[in-house]
Amino acid sequence: MQAERPDAPPAPIRPAATALICRDSAAGPEVLMIQRHALSDVHGGSYVFPGGKVDPADARLDIDAHLDQPPERLHALLCEEDIDTATATAIHVAAVREIFEECGLLFARGLDAETLRQASALAADGVSFNGMLGRLGLRLDTRTLRPWSRWVTPLLSLSSPGKRFDTRFFIAKAPAGQEAQHDAHEAVHSAWLRPRAALESYWRGEIVLAAPQIMSLAHLGRFNSVDAMLADADSRPPCLVRPHTFEIEGMRATAYPGDERHPERIRVMPGPLRLVMRGKRLEPPDGFEGLWR
Repeated sequence: MQAERPDAPPAPIRPAATALICRDSAAGPEVLMIQRHALSDVHGGSYVFPGGKVDPADARLDIDAHLDQPPERLHALLCEEDIDTATATAIHVAAVREIFEECGLLFARGLDAETLRQASALAADGVSFNGMLGRLGLRLDTRTLRPWSRWVTPLLSLSSPGKRFDTRFFIAKAPAGQEAQHDAHEAVHSAWLRPRAALESYWRGEIVLAAPQIMSLAHLGRFNSVDAMLADADSRPPCLVRPHTFEIEGMRATAYPGDERHPERIRVMPGPLRLVMRGKRLEPPDGFEGLWR
């Protein structure tokens, strides 16, 4: 981890959106992950879920023409009293946009194969996301996105020093008839992975994961179908996760709500309450099986 100046002002927190796009398989549910380019300034080389920061244009979408739900409904779904309706709407728009830009999947109402081809062609020609929606007269399908969790980067991040995000994680079933393809720019590889298999690959050193991905995979790995995941999302408010970093026995560690070292003493999600950096790997104090306790 890069050193941070103790006298430096805190990095500004930027709103972001990430999507857990899942599908069922004979071996169990799979989630789409993309590998960031090694030179990316956020999670370079890591396997992540499609997503990114909210852009100013996300707040300028013509909601009457292109949104499938009232902004007030989108605000209520996030269960966040500290943001306004416009911000909640922009977060949902950003989630759909980032999914399209990073892996070519478009969550839009009544989309057919030819319209998807046209949308991809317009994007390849440099037409903005809002511009593409306008030309094709598409309306976003935000109903397929369920708020899952909210992660706020701690002051001292183990994976992205100097950058802080307030990221809303959404979960969605993969759209039928569409094939995910990474953009070969920000992302160099994409794969459908079973959550436990992804964590096993991480444990063997075959892939790199950041803490939110580790904890989210441990959460998803408890379900035997995508419908069960969606039902869980519908049954509760999104988990609010504000990790707390500290040092223990000369190692950097991160505590999650419910851990004795975290100021919030109520657990908000399943999985380990603490990850410790041993060498280059974040892991529960009691090893791999600690991810499932």
